[in-house]
Amino acid sequence: MSKPARPAPLVVASTNQAKIAELIELLGDRFSIESRPTDLADTVEDGETLEANAAKKAREVAAHTGMWTLADDTGLFVGPLAGRPGVHTARYAGPGATDADNVAKLLDELAGVADRQAEFRTVIALALPDGVVHLAEGAVVGRIAERAVGGGGFGYDPVFVPDEGDGRTFAEMGSVDKGRISHRGRALRAMLELIDRLEPRP
Repeated sequence: MSKPARPAPLVVASTNQAKIAELIELLGDRFSIESRPTDLADTVEDGETLEANAAKKAREVAAHTGMWTLADDTGLFVGPLAGRPGVHTARYAGPGATDADNVAKLLDELAGVADRQAEFRTVIALALPDGVVHLAEGAVVGRIAERAVGGGGFGYDPVFVPDEGDGRTFAEMGSVDKGRISHRGRALRAMLELIDRLEPRP
């Protein structure tokens, strides 16, 4: 069976330019990427799981654009904080919080804590215009550094040190090194494998 024609363009259901840039680099020249339409209201991320939020974002944008849409939701699950911030990772320090606000709150809560084990999880949802949603997941285990280090990446990258790395935070790594072991890179590669298996839809 021949492979189905792949969608071009592919909409990324995000307005986070750093995240979009990272996805574009990980996707290479395989798709023509469009960002979330500006005339569409922000999705209310009220799901209790990463899967629910990713699927909701992708489905809303796909219904609006009529195109295949990719959305992700990422959570940082910190062991000594009983899994917080978890599904509230992007808004940990409150509505409108900046990356620096979230990192500062996390470091404050872990002050003096020896156990700093953490896991990043990303769920990527691919929504088709007919409402069908496919999910893929990636994860990476690591620890939270005692202070922010590095100027790259975004979010909690300056304080996350992956176990599979060489002691650098994600923010100290180049995009190639980070993408090879990151939660988002793994989730995206799993999604691309899923896309390869999709049959043409009538």
